[in-house]
Amino acid sequence: MGTNQKLSFLAMENRERIIKMIYQAKAGHPGGSLSIIDILTAIYEMDVDLTAKQRSRVVLSKGHAVPAQYAVFNAKGLIKDEEMGTFRSVNSRLQGHPYIVDIPESDATTGLLGQGLSIAVGIAVAKKASNDSHRVYAIVGDGELHEGQIWEAVLEAPQFKTDNLVLIVDYNKLSSSGPVNEVINLNPLTDKFRAFNWDVYEIDGHNMDQIVEVLSIARKGTGKPIAIIANTVKGKGVSYMENNPKWHSSALTDEEYTIAMKDIQREKEGIRLD
Repeated sequence: MGTNQKLSFLAMENRERIIKMIYQAKAGHPGGSLSIIDILTAIYEMDVDLTAKQRSRVVLSKGHAVPAQYAVFNAKGLIKDEEMGTFRSVNSRLQGHPYIVDIPESDATTGLLGQGLSIAVGIAVAKKASNDSHRVYAIVGDGELHEGQIWEAVLEAPQFKTDNLVLIVDYNKLSSSGPVNEVINLNPLTDKFRAFNWDVYEIDGHNMDQIVEVLSIARKGTGKPIAIIANTVKGKGVSYMENNPKWHSSALTDEEYTIAMKDIQREKEGIRLD
């Protein structure tokens, strides 16, 4: 199995973890968790050593998609299998949004949309000031781009020469308020970031070859902050969830859980293992 196939297979296993966690909790945000899991899996596998004191950081600005992050941490042994079943329970470390006090590896406490990129810019500036050459990744939802604070951070990042900053936009076109570009049209999105002096790359956020290629570019650096516009599908991998706004936040019935796991299993079987 090639490296990219291994990453794709691991991402599918992480999808299973996401679905199981939300099903057991009877609450959560499956749609946005499934749309970012491919690129999130690749980031942690390629460029984040969770055991190191100095390392690349990941700010999950769209904090409601934290099941994706917990799935990755479970795959890496940071969260035990038995703890995964406590998601969203009282007194559990695994709350519905990242909480750095309980899980420092989350790198930032988020949940109020629009703030994560500002946090990431601050971390990136601090890393440069301390001669730490690692990167800072910020993952934002497309609906978050309706928040003014995001654009303040977009303006600020080049000013502070944060060429160690990588922004990933989860462009799944759906938010809790409806179709993103009907609420406020973001297009032409690529041109907007370029106008703010960012280097911009647009990819299929579920194509592991494209993901690995663009993350490899980001690791080398380009001299500017990098924005990756990842075109994704909300609920990717589960037939009845894909592009369905209901699954921004919904619990799964027993039947829905069974169908979801079968869908993911079929996708896993389709990944070449040679």
